[in-house]
Amino acid sequence: MSDAGSIRGRLNTIFQEVFDDDSIQISDETTAQDIDDWDSVAHITLVLSVEEEFGVQLNAAEVGKLENVGAMVKLLIDRGC
Repeated sequence: MSDAGSIRGRLNTIFQEVFDDDSIQISDETTAQDIDDWDSVAHITLVLSVEEEFGVQLNAAEVGKLENVGAMVKLLIDRGC
């Protein structure tokens, strides 16, 4: 099990890779509105990348409830990542 900082760091790397932008620095408050290229296709790619990195499967209900990166970190902690 990882702590929030470790999870956030791994997520940050995923965000940089998915959006092909090494300057991205996420925070718990980061949302799709904060990243220009975050559209529906990028969202699917992001979720798949998170699932692969953390070895989890997220269902549509879980993903739909995520309001920001902080909620994703909490979900991953709750799932034992």
